Amino acid sequence: MNFFEEWVELDLNPIISFSSSGKLVYSNQEAQFLLSRIKQKELFDIALKYAPQSFGIETTYIDLNIKNYSFYAITVRYHDEDEIHMKLYKSAMVKKKSQLSTKNTNITNIFTLVDLAISTRKIKSNAKFIKNYDPSIPEFKINASEFIKVLNLIYDVFESSEMLTTSVILKIGEYIRLEGKKHSIISVEVLSSTKCDTEAFTYKDENASFIVTKDEDKITIDLPLLLK
Repeated sequence: MNFFEEWVELDLNPIISFSSSGKLVYSNQEAQFLLSRIKQKELFDIALKYAPQSFGIETTYIDLNIKNYSFYAITVRYHDEDEIHMKLYKSAMVKKKSQLSTKNTNITNIFTLVDLAISTRKIKSNAKFIKNYDPSIPEFKINASEFIKVLNLIYDVFESSEMLTTSVILKIGEYIRLEGKKHSIISVEVLSSTKCDTEAFTYKDENASFIVTKDEDKITIDLPLLLK
């Protein structure tokens, strides 16, 4: 890897190349994190939308929010008919560190909380519940009442689903910055076997201790791993 290639690879902004058919040709490290949360076709459509009308390079200043990412500009290079290249410029996270609160948090076993929510839901649901836990995750500081409240709201949205998979995992390569320190992310993902109206899910709390994102068939809670 030469200097230029390494420079692009380590750029903190997502850089992606697509073929004319939308096939992924290249993505740097930051883009790989983005692609783990956003569908490839969605990013390809964004590249096409902001591409120059003829061969060349065009930068557009935008206010683009996707999941918990926020971008203020996009550069698209339309080099030839075979490939299109895109760079997205990140602005601050939608959930800034100052917006996440550690109030009312206590060392808690997250699996106990999730099990409680699932047990309560099973009483009035015919859905099949599948649990996918990473047992290596330690107890950490959680606002238990707030977490249970949001998890129940999520299950409400998926009440018509036949099968729900709840995963509790440690995210690799991602973190939440809180009070000047980096914290690993524990992700609680509820995935539905069928598409539901996730737009019906709403949760707003100015003092929230976690980040909530939603897709067509899943809703995710990202919590900072606070051990003390």
